[in-house]
Amino acid sequence: MENAQGENPALLKGFAPIASRDSRVLVLGSMPGAASLDAGRYYAHPHNHFWPIMGELVGALPALPYERRLERMQAAGIALWDVFDRCERVGSLDSAIRDDTAQANDFAALFATHRGVRTVLFNGAKAETAFRRFGPPLAESGLVFRRLPSTSPANAATPVAAKLAAWRDALQAAGIETA
Repeated sequence: MENAQGENPALLKGFAPIASRDSRVLVLGSMPGAASLDAGRYYAHPHNHFWPIMGELVGALPALPYERRLERMQAAGIALWDVFDRCERVGSLDSAIRDDTAQANDFAALFATHRGVRTVLFNGAKAETAFRRFGPPLAESGLVFRRLPSTSPANAATPVAAKLAAWRDALQAAGIETA
C-alpha cells in the first residue's frame, strides 16, 4: 500500500528484548529508527540522547562498545525493548508508523519471564500511547508506568539537561542507583 508520498513502506522488524533475570525496569521505545535497524543496535542514531544519558546515569557510556553498554544497563537492572515487533514506516519518525500494520511485542511472555520488572519507562509519547493501545491489559499488574521525554533528536524542544533530570528521577524512583 502506498503512502501519501507514493512510497511503499516495507514491513520493519524490531529487535529482541535486552533483559536479564535481574531486570527491574523496562525501557520501551516505539520501534527502532532507520539508523538503529541498519546498525542492528538500539538507539544507534548519533544524535539520539539515550546513550549519553545512560552513560551519565549508569555508566553505559556512548564510547563503550555496544555490548559493554548493554552489560552496564543489565547490571543496573534495566531492560530495553520496543512496543512494536513489526510495523510499516517510512523514515524514522514515530508519527510515520502506520498503526494499521503494527504488531505489538509479546509483553505477557516478557513479564512472565522477567517477574522482577516492576516499572515501565516509556521513551516518549508514541511508546506510551502505542503500549496502551496495543499492549496487554495490565491494570491489575502492580506495574508502575511513566512516560519520559523522548531521547530522539526529533524531540529538540526538550533540552538535554531536562531529559537527563527526568530520566534520573524516574530511574531513582524505580530503585535504580544512578551517578
